[in-house]
Amino acid sequence: MSDNHHPSLLGAELKIAQAARALAAGGVIAHPTESVWGLACDPFNPDAVERLLRLKNRPLEKGLILVSGDVDHFGGLLRNLTGDQRARVDATWPGPVTWLVPHFDQVPPWVSGIHHSVALRHTNHPFTAALTRAFGGAIVSTSANPAGCQPARHKFQVLRYFGDALDFVGGGNTGGRSAPSEIRDIASGRVLRAG
Repeated sequence: MSDNHHPSLLGAELKIAQAARALAAGGVIAHPTESVWGLACDPFNPDAVERLLRLKNRPLEKGLILVSGDVDHFGGLLRNLTGDQRARVDATWPGPVTWLVPHFDQVPPWVSGIHHSVALRHTNHPFTAALTRAFGGAIVSTSANPAGCQPARHKFQVLRYFGDALDFVGGGNTGGRSAPSEIRDIASGRVLRAG
């Protein structure tokens, strides 16, 4: 039997397709990331983002992270970086480092919040990277927990928090990191959250 028809690979492909369809239909899903489970939706669908924020009880002003397995999905957001800044970003990607880069109004206000920068992460989590490729773009991804609660590290915690309020929950296990992704500001070079 060839690898293309291996039952576990086929199962993963079906789950990726199911999750991508849910995102395209305006759904909110839960998926594993490098360290914790994330809630995800289409960043360009204001209703989906509003629903995600309501589920999390997260204020719009804080802004959200865009995640993808393909840097091309970030479009022009990386084009305005200096050569030195781009080299710093490339040295950490793909991986669990989130960079704040100026957005120059290229992202909707419901993604950037009150900020002039947007948070971007080029993920190396196999499911999430494949999901963004199947979806055809970056996704909003924020930790799967209501504000003030511990981020979910296991699927059963996601289900305990959100029950059947999500359109898809799956994708295997997290990458096993104990810390959330590190957040760095490209303009200042400062680490805003240690990873």
